[in-house]
Amino acid sequence: MLALQTLAVAAGYLAAGRLGLLRQLVVTGTVSPVWPPTGVAVAALLILGIRAWAGIALGVVLVIMSITTPSPLAAVNVVGSTAAPVLAYLMLRRVGFRTDLARLRDGLALVFLAALTAMLLSATVGVGLLVVEGELGSGGFWPVWLAWWVGDAMGVLIVTPVLLLLRAVPLPPHLPFPPPRWREALGLAAITAAAVPLAARSPMSLLFLVYPLLIWAALRFQLAGSMLCALFTSVVATLAATDGVGPFAGLTRVEVMIKLQAFNGTLALTALLLSAVITEQRNTRRSVERACQELVEVLEHLTAGDVSHGRAVKDREG
Repeated sequence: MLALQTLAVAAGYLAAGRLGLLRQLVVTGTVSPVWPPTGVAVAALLILGIRAWAGIALGVVLVIMSITTPSPLAAVNVVGSTAAPVLAYLMLRRVGFRTDLARLRDGLALVFLAALTAMLLSATVGVGLLVVEGELGSGGFWPVWLAWWVGDAMGVLIVTPVLLLLRAVPLPPHLPFPPPRWREALGLAAITAAAVPLAARSPMSLLFLVYPLLIWAALRFQLAGSMLCALFTSVVATLAATDGVGPFAGLTRVEVMIKLQAFNGTLALTALLLSAVITEQRNTRRSVERACQELVEVLEHLTAGDVSHGRAVKDREG
């Protein structure tokens, strides 16, 4: 069983790595604006536990072998790319992280601990290794480091919630939403599929049009709607940025990287935190409603007991 889990994690990491390498903004090194394997790695650890580290390490080795001939120093990269998700997992466990992301504190922990803090390790090790191997000059360290760090962080912010969400999807015939809501979901999906590519490739900088759709998705479908909308939008925006079209036309590679990463970051943060706040409020309201219902039942029971007792007293007096 452990061997199958290890192979499954490694295969998922490799597949995500190949997808991430399809689009790059920085020529030097294997730097992607969104690096999905980090999201796969963190999700695997949260679902399977610490034993998933072996599959992550194997997946890192397979990704490296698929793009270059491994050198002895590549082992350092394997350690860094494996240790960063493990560090994220340990920090999340430390603060009592829940994989349903139903609390605001869980969203904040995923953002600030797993994404922004833990991924400092993989970026520093990976870019430092490029400098040691002579593939990157010391003057280019910080731009590549920033792209690496933000790409890893975006993988955690966008991919990890989606994988945790897929794990919680009920199997047929049970549906996550009642049938009438599916019509609204299909309408939202159709509008998103039409509006997002238009906004991302229009030269008039219409990316802000995405946010009403994101808010709609979060309000009506919570994490499922907001994160799927964010994932689709991020992919479309990344394609537009690497093609140099729309709001990214005429910019230098550094400017494109900064603009894209800022957009992806705000998009992921808005989707994750807004859906967490809405879900937490709805759960609180349901808890209050259940408590009120239980109180009503207790009062009805006590009232029925008082009435029965009064009748028994009258019967004895009579």
